[in-house]
Amino acid sequence: MRVVRLSKHLRDDKNEYIMSKQILRSGTSIGANISEALCGQSKKDFFAKMYIAYKEAAETAYWLEVLYKSEYLTITEYSSLNNDNHEILKILSSITKKSER
Repeated sequence: MRVVRLSKHLRDDKNEYIMSKQILRSGTSIGANISEALCGQSKKDFFAKMYIAYKEAAETAYWLEVLYKSEYLTITEYSSLNNDNHEILKILSSITKKSER
């Protein structure tokens, strides 16, 4: 939900529409793919969806960095969001490594 609020903040308060759309898409895709994985038809399907979620979290990290470097995010905002996203990446990495075996 933080990425949804971030996207709204970028549009409403910063008049930024392109990157706000990108981070909204990648950030919400993480949860959507996890939800699909939990309903996977097989272990292979579960792994594929979790790996897509991992890749979307990596893309979200990219957009956070771009937003910070282009001064749409303060260091405090960036650090907080990036730390949360980094934790998600670690969790998804662990899940995908374990389910690959």
